[in-house]
Amino acid sequence: MQYRTLGRTGVQVSTLALGAMNFGRIGRTTQEEATALVDAALEAGVNLIDTADVYGDGESEEMVGKAVAGRRDDIVLATKAGLPMGDEPNHRGSSRRRLVAALDDSLRRLGVDHVDLYQIHRWDPATGDEETLSALTDLQRAGKIRYFGSSTFPAYRIVQAQWAAREHRLSRYVTEQPSYSVLQRGIESHVLPVTEEYGMGVLVWSPLASGWLSGAVRRGKDVTTHRSAFMPERFDPALPANRARLDAVERLAGIADAAGLTMIQLALGFATAHPAVTSALVGPRTLDHLHSQLAAADTVLGADVLDAIDSVVAPGTDLAAHEKHDTPPALLDASLRRR
Repeated sequence: MQYRTLGRTGVQVSTLALGAMNFGRIGRTTQEEATALVDAALEAGVNLIDTADVYGDGESEEMVGKAVAGRRDDIVLATKAGLPMGDEPNHRGSSRRRLVAALDDSLRRLGVDHVDLYQIHRWDPATGDEETLSALTDLQRAGKIRYFGSSTFPAYRIVQAQWAAREHRLSRYVTEQPSYSVLQRGIESHVLPVTEEYGMGVLVWSPLASGWLSGAVRRGKDVTTHRSAFMPERFDPALPANRARLDAVERLAGIADAAGLTMIQLALGFATAHPAVTSALVGPRTLDHLHSQLAAADTVLGADVLDAIDSVVAPGTDLAAHEKHDTPPALLDASLRRR
């Protein structure tokens, strides 16, 4: 396993990190299975585990907490808050009121007194940067979090938050967690240049593109029941974006074969090759999934392979732009652009 410095924090993290979204009801993973996944990941040298309060309505955090009990000091533990936790209107967002309560709930479920990285799951347009950063700074000074970061923020919001931290003399976001894969490269044109400028660590999620790059989705091959049931629109062959992805996957499979690599090694090697990326989050449901992903831990792609990938999906290109989670609200809500 390789390690990199998380932004300018000095904290060393593994280039592959364990994402726990599939722990519990989402991935139909039991506590025993979740603990086995954590055991195997730690044994392989993974030292960063990432979860969120919204995963299984807290179930993932509870499972992570039980799995890491007794070895907390060896783990860089990250969680997130901000997405809705139920129907109550104030049980979402990044207000001081919400973050203080959400963090206490997360600490209780995890069974710890602090987390190493606390991330705002999505930008909250209803809450000002000063409000959020002030609350996070106070939680940091109270010792409940060591660092804090953003997740899936548009580039201009990352810049705005950095400016607000400096303007109001508050602690700043030190990491960003965006979606990134061979098939979704849009962040190369805007987000990654900004994170490099501000020295932020970058933890990329969905480097296997929801299974498109795992080898499980190929022409003439049925998509697994779990995957198609959970996100049917992402695998509907009638959609143009999915046809484009399938064409790209077939070409990428040829590149992987020629290089003597599995599709997973190609995909994860690509994600960690970018100099702005610190770690790639993998989210296995089974030990077999995890072992196939850990096989990519030391994969280094040569320039010829990276050039071949560029010929299939050009730098800065998203093959499924409609699946991005950082679209400005005014493009989604007509009332915001028709005052």
